[in-house]
Order: sequence, then structure tokens, then C-alpha cells
Amino acid sequence: MERDAALEAVFQPVRPPTTFEETVERLGTAIRLGLLVPSSRLPSERELAEQLGISRSTLRQALRTLVQSGHLVSLRGRSGGTFVAEEPPLAEREEEPLGEAGWAVLDYRVAIETGATFLAAERGGAAELDRLDELVEKMAGAEDFEDYRRADIRFHIGVAEAARSSRLVSAMTEVQGQMSDLIARIAHPEEVLTRSNDQHRRLVGLLRRGDTTRAVKLIRRHIEGTEHILAGLLPGRPESAEPAARRS
Repeated sequence: MERDAALEAVFQPVRPPTTFEETVERLGTAIRLGLLVPSSRLPSERELAEQLGISRSTLRQALRTLVQSGHLVSLRGRSGGTFVAEEPPLAEREEEPLGEAGWAVLDYRVAIETGATFLAAERGGAAELDRLDELVEKMAGAEDFEDYRRADIRFHIGVAEAARSSRLVSAMTEVQGQMSDLIARIAHPEEVLTRSNDQHRRLVGLLRRGDTTRAVKLIRRHIEGTEHILAGLLPGRPESAEPAARRS
């Protein structure tokens, strides 16, 4: 594959801890910008994992997400491999970018989720946290994404309930409804849902211990994963609205 400076940046090592999400964002953005042209073949799985500095299992999850979203095509056989789709979906969806309103929802979510988590770590009682554990188990046993998402919504609202703030519960309900429209735009591989629910499980443990600092950091990483995937697969985030950490 022919390389230039911009394309070289696509294959620089990915930074932990959001290696999966950043890989989806990196490759999805490269496809959207035309750095990875339609029908071009990606490096082999082994080579690409080494270039990105990630495990092959993480790479497979990212590639599977991009295949499910229609950005990549995986072919088997002697001449097989992973190829950029001939007509990536974004080429047909430029009239419906995520836009400022969509990214504003993501910013609003950061404020609500981190605030609710902080207070839940301070105020959450055993009954409220037990309910969160029950929802984690519901997500673990969900038969399809719709069942998973219903329990996921209740989990995040449950965090606001554990914060014991009726206004936060209302705000969390609102933002979860708005997020559903955005989440519907992206693929939901089983591996990604499992990882997300592992974070739910760890969050409940931190809330039980009253560890506000680690709980807030974890929920920020949790919701940042969705931001990375949306940034890679859907155009439209104003440059001025990008987080300072991403611009630096």
C-alpha cells in the first residue's frame, strides 16, 4: 500500500487504555477522509497489529466493527484479506452528518454522567447499588442488543438514582434518550458489549467503596469509547468542539 505522511499517521501505535475505540476511530476516519481508498487492501492482521501496537484480538474486534458498519469487507481464501469497501456508507450519508447538535449531546452526557457518578460514590446505598448489580447481570445475559440497551439505559439512570438527585435522574433520562439516536448509527459487536459491561461491573465496585476519583475516571473512559467510535464512523464534529486533550 502506497504511503504518505498522513497515511503514516494512521498506522502509528494506538494509545491505551482505549485501544479498541481509537483503532475504530483511526481507521474509520482514514476511510472517511479518503486516506484509505475504496477497494484498497489493509496490511495483514499480524502486520497491522504490530504497527498499531495492539493485540490481535483487539484488532479483530475493531475490524469486525468496521465490517459490520460497512466500511470494510473481509474476504477469505488465497486472495482474501480485509479491504476498504467499494462504496463506504459515509459517501452516501454526507447529507446527514452528526453535526454540532449530536456532539453537544455527547458533551452533555459527559457532564451528567460524571456528576452523577461522583455523587453516587458519596451517597449510594446498598439497595441502589444492588439494583445496579442486577442490571449488570441482565446485560450479561441479554439475547440481543435491544435487551442489552434497555438494561444499559436503566443502569445509567440507576447511577443517577444512587446520587439521590431527582434533577439528575431527569437529566440522565433525557440524555440517554438522545444517546439512543446516536448509538443506533453504529455497530454493536458482542465483544464490545461485553467489555462495556465489564466496565459497568467495575463501576459498581468503585461506587460501593466510595472511590469517587476512580469511579469518575472509569465512567469517563466508558463514555469516551462511544465518542471515539462515532468520531471515526460519522463526520461532523466541529474542530473547535474537540476536547483539549484530543487537540494537543
